[in-house]
Amino acid sequence: MTLQEMAQTHAAAFTRSRPWTAEEFSDLLNNPFTQAIGDARCFALIKVIADEAELLTIATHPDHQRQGLARECMTAWHLAAQSQGATRAFLDVAADNHPAIALYQACHYSACGRRKAYYRRKNGPNVDAIVMECALDRP
Repeated sequence: MTLQEMAQTHAAAFTRSRPWTAEEFSDLLNNPFTQAIGDARCFALIKVIADEAELLTIATHPDHQRQGLARECMTAWHLAAQSQGATRAFLDVAADNHPAIALYQACHYSACGRRKAYYRRKNGPNVDAIVMECALDRP
């Protein structure tokens, strides 16, 4: 998967907020702790430092949604993080992103914090981020 493909998938998936550019993905992936998991249909960008992993973003192209790819990608990045010594995982999700929240809950995440007005919306008020965490003792 190329940086341009990542940016295209991200832009197709994130229509209510500003998607990330190929340059931003390049900058993130130049960090030795950051890696991409998946392909142009669905990918996750993660960071693993010591015993903690963070999901920076996950995106499924709309043409490939509702096929289980995001769940597979979540499992794959959890396993990759565990293989690097991570025992806990964190992520942020927009409070109005109900499909993503349902996915994360199905992957054993629970809310552990909130960031007020964290996500900017193109045509509306900013939305809180829910901070979620899970133990990586299961895929």
